[in-house]
Amino acid sequence: MQDVGRSFISIGELKRQIAILSQYKINVFHWHLTENQAWRLESKIFPMLNDSINMTRMPGKYYTIEEAKDLVEFCKQHHVMLIPEIDMPGHSAAFVRTFRHDMQSPEGTKILKLLIDEVCETFDVPYLHIGTDEVRFVDPTFVPEMVSYIRHKGKKVISWNPGWKYQPGEIDMMQLWSYRGKAQPGIPAIDSKFHYLNHFDTFADIFGLYNSKIYDQEQGSDDIAGVIIGMWHDRLIEDEVDNMKQNQFYPNMLAIAERAWLGGGNEYFDKQGAVIPADTTQAYADFANFEKRMLYHKAKHFKGYPFAYVKQTHAKWRITDAFPNNGDLTAAFPPEKELSNSYIYQDNTYNTQDVIGSGIYLRHVWGTFVPAVYKEPKENHTAYAWTWVYSPIQQTVGAWIEFQNYSRSEKDLAPPQGAWDYKGSRIWVNDTEIAPPIWTSTHTELSNEIPLANENCVVRDPLPVILEKGWNKVFLKLPISKFSLPQVRLQKWMFTCAFVTLDGENAVEGLIYSPDKQMK
Repeated sequence: MQDVGRSFISIGELKRQIAILSQYKINVFHWHLTENQAWRLESKIFPMLNDSINMTRMPGKYYTIEEAKDLVEFCKQHHVMLIPEIDMPGHSAAFVRTFRHDMQSPEGTKILKLLIDEVCETFDVPYLHIGTDEVRFVDPTFVPEMVSYIRHKGKKVISWNPGWKYQPGEIDMMQLWSYRGKAQPGIPAIDSKFHYLNHFDTFADIFGLYNSKIYDQEQGSDDIAGVIIGMWHDRLIEDEVDNMKQNQFYPNMLAIAERAWLGGGNEYFDKQGAVIPADTTQAYADFANFEKRMLYHKAKHFKGYPFAYVKQTHAKWRITDAFPNNGDLTAAFPPEKELSNSYIYQDNTYNTQDVIGSGIYLRHVWGTFVPAVYKEPKENHTAYAWTWVYSPIQQTVGAWIEFQNYSRSEKDLAPPQGAWDYKGSRIWVNDTEIAPPIWTSTHTELSNEIPLANENCVVRDPLPVILEKGWNKVFLKLPISKFSLPQVRLQKWMFTCAFVTLDGENAVEGLIYSPDKQMK
């Protein structure tokens, strides 16, 4: 699903995505065409709906009826079913700006039906998605009336859940969003509950996605229709390529393609969550095998595509229990003096555990709904992570480093200059501290309309780091204050660290990550 209502994506780019993904049996394209920011589908009967003055983002950008029809035909040629979405009665500020009427008013409903006539004529497809999410219903007849009207036009209707409440037979399909979404017997469900790429990080969440069962079911059924990955563009990203990179669009789409067609999986984001398990487990072996195949396809079929994933299943880290810092993010604890597997501090024992991956959540952005390293994370604590990296030669490599992967649905401020984040995170390589980049965003007011720039590591040049021949010490300090701050609403207690080629295309060959300096 592409949210083009918020951020317009060109027809050429959409076709490029559909063409390559259809080769991996991605067979549905959900086109979220209308939003508060803009109504992106041309209307011949109400051309003022597409006027720049009625759009608050990317004004003047919309799809003509001819382009929409052409994309339907393009999808058919690639065996992809296009599902257009006209969100109603919520997410409709662009409609209200144009007509000065709410959709649920008698005047608004009359106008909306004329638009639906036009939409149904434009799209030669079986389904029309009507939204119904995140809105207060003031007219109890609105949704049933619109569903009936669209069905009489020969279309089947899809609606979000949570949203309007239906009984079997009253709707043709429902799409589950948020942890509160729940399938109902007799109404086929599309699972999008934990499938919002706009909140995913670069490395950890793809494991959670690949490892999870769709709606915790082994396979599809009359009640579980499948899965749609959503990419919501609440936060503006101006460049289409950067948008795909920051959402790890292609790697995640390949992961869900395999899971959707093969079924299975080991859990529903509720056991390992986004934490790659020990390399002795079947879940690790399955993901490592998938990663190997995915990287083969990246090299062979995705040249020129924004595909910012490199091997991570060989990256091993040791992480301490978290020490209470009482809100002092600069407080120092025993690991800063020596590395050990166990510490005594203020008469308490602090142990360590080993984890795998280039992106590690100590606490997931969705809290304990998706498990992370710490089962019961607490605010005002400081953790440490380290590993040793063996390099066969002395070399300058690139480093992807971040401590807050910025969600594409948040108004968060960029980090202060000279700091990695608002948590006090720090990193050293061979006891030399690595300074953060210069942040290109300097605004001090929260806004979704100020674009994400270089906050996320995959859209900036990797930082050059010298690895000596032999073992190199990599040490990270990971404090946390509150899980939500005025500057960053949803803090991700996490880190990303991957050594990549200087162009950021591949992992550096021949490196061995081992907290114990083991060559195997």
